[in-house]
Amino acid sequence: MDPAALAYAGAGVATLLAALLPRLLGRAPISMPMVFLAAGAVVFSVADSLPGPLPARHGSVTVHLTELCVIISLMGAGLALNRPFSLRGWSTTWRLLGITMPLSMLAVGVLGWGALGWGLASSLLLAAVLAPTDPVLAGEVQVAEPADSGEEDEARFALTSEAGLNDGLAFPFTYAAVAISVVGAAPDAWLPHWLAVDVAWRLACGVLVGLLAGWGLRKLFFAAPSEKLRLAEHAEGFVALAATFLAYGLTELAEGYGFVAVFVCACTIRAAERSHGYHRVLHQYVEQVERMLTVLIIFLLGGAAVTGLLAGTGWRDVLVAAAVLLVVRPLAGAIALARGKTGPRERAVISFFGVRGVGSLFYVAYAVQEGDFADQDAIWRVVGLVVIGSIVLHGITATPAIRLLDRVRARAARDRHGDPDQAPRTPV
Repeated sequence: MDPAALAYAGAGVATLLAALLPRLLGRAPISMPMVFLAAGAVVFSVADSLPGPLPARHGSVTVHLTELCVIISLMGAGLALNRPFSLRGWSTTWRLLGITMPLSMLAVGVLGWGALGWGLASSLLLAAVLAPTDPVLAGEVQVAEPADSGEEDEARFALTSEAGLNDGLAFPFTYAAVAISVVGAAPDAWLPHWLAVDVAWRLACGVLVGLLAGWGLRKLFFAAPSEKLRLAEHAEGFVALAATFLAYGLTELAEGYGFVAVFVCACTIRAAERSHGYHRVLHQYVEQVERMLTVLIIFLLGGAAVTGLLAGTGWRDVLVAAAVLLVVRPLAGAIALARGKTGPRERAVISFFGVRGVGSLFYVAYAVQEGDFADQDAIWRVVGLVVIGSIVLHGITATPAIRLLDRVRARAARDRHGDPDQAPRTPV
């Protein structure tokens, strides 16, 4: 059979399934990534003629493919958030970023050093790449689309906003791991540059460029002097890609964190004319592109899993991956939210659904290209186990958990106010 023709046919089937599966699986404890992960494993097990999809062998492709998927997902996350930015309104997010993320990194780093026997650089890299909650694979537990009015429930809002910000905040620690792998652990060799450039400059640059790009684009979309230039009047959804690439490209040219800039840009655009239907048009287009990229990446991940990515997996690797998903994130999340405004059920959902995914794959691919890590294969193996475990574990539990949370919230609203649509949100 002609490989090119087979690839086209397969791409057509995959694209159709990407459109149909979210609807067919809407009430089932199965997610679309689970289906394509299994499909990739089956196809690459049966078809010996296919080239191996191991990410370590295709480093540059892996970096850019996962990078593209993440930045498009970040744009979608920012556009979907309806809640205005504020220190108090986003307090759950700040707790997750300021408490859960550092605690998770510390625990994962200790596991890499103590349980796996890795050096400082590899342990720090593992901590950094497994820190972010993924904006790509967590669709079932995140805000679905821009709302016309009202606030998102706290669980969906917290997980969406956390994923939007902590993907960029993991970058300084990835840079630190790369620097240590190259110049050694002595602080004098890397710490001053890291603090001045990788932390202060790159973060500030990401926020500033994201704000400026978002402000300029929202003026163009909604307030341009000529109706021909007001893109909001023409419902051109693909402009969301222009916003994504512009914010990311300008920030990267200025040596800033493009992930941060894209999310900030999206939130800044969303802040203009919040009830305008153009936000939904932009978000829907981004979501469709993101879904196609996700299908491709997860399909290849399934293929990599059966063609060598998990080769040499030992019981320590499995235990560390399980600990990351079942102990580290849930416990760190519970600690951070113990005195927050969330109720016990919301707190449990937010703490448990720290989905690990495409962002982690990007950081590993980027770091092993830039650094000199002695444990590259082992790092890929453990991260692969965590991501695959997250796809399966969170894919099975997300729909039942969120549906239960919605039912409890609706029942509480009826009991208190008689009309759940008009009642203010109460912690559950």
